[in-house]
Amino acid sequence: MEKFTLQKKIARLVVLQRIELTSPILKKIRKLLGRYIFSNFITRYFLNKDLIGKHYYTAMLKEFMTIKEFISEEKNDFFLSIGGGIGGLEAIINENLSNKNYYFIERDYVSKKVKYGWGGTLNDEAYNDLTLQKIFLEANGLKSSQIEIFDFDKDNFPNIKFDVIISLLSLDYHYDFDVYLDYLKKVSKPSTKIIF
Repeated sequence: MEKFTLQKKIARLVVLQRIELTSPILKKIRKLLGRYIFSNFITRYFLNKDLIGKHYYTAMLKEFMTIKEFISEEKNDFFLSIGGGIGGLEAIINENLSNKNYYFIERDYVSKKVKYGWGGTLNDEAYNDLTLQKIFLEANGLKSSQIEIFDFDKDNFPNIKFDVIISLLSLDYHYDFDVYLDYLKKVSKPSTKIIF
C-alpha cells in the first residue's frame, strides 16, 4: 500500500485532525478566510482525497517507524488506541503485524470551530465520525472482526488487559487525563507497552 483509500468525507476528517496534510494553497486559504469557513465549507468541497490519502499514509508510516521496535512482538495481540483519529496508525500497524485486535476510544462528533493547540480547559474538541472511522479501517485492510470502537461520551470503556496502549498527541488534549489514570491501571498488565 502506498496511500490510504479515503472517501471525501473521511479526507475531510483527516484534514481537520491534521491540517499539515492539506495542500499549501488550502493552508493559505484557511489563513485568509479563517478556520470557521475553512472547516465548514472549504473542507467539504475542495479537497483532493487521493493526495490527502497519500500524505496521511506517509505521515502514519513515519509514526509507525518510530514505535515499531516496541510493538513488533508476536504476543502483542490486543491494541488500545485513545484519540487516534480515524485510525491511520492502526491501519499501518495492521499492514505490518496482521491479525491483531484493535480497540478505539474516540469522540463521535466534529466541532463547529476547529481549534489547534492548547487553548481551553474543557477538552471538548473532536473531529471524528465513528461510522466513517470503521469504513476507513475496513477499506484499508482491517477486518470487521478486528475492530471495536467505543464512544468516549456514551459507551463504557473496554474491560480487558491490553498488550499495547497508544495515544499520540491527543490523550490530554481532547480527553481529561484524570479520567484515564485509573482506567489505564485497570487495563494494563506488567508487560503492557504504553506509548504516548
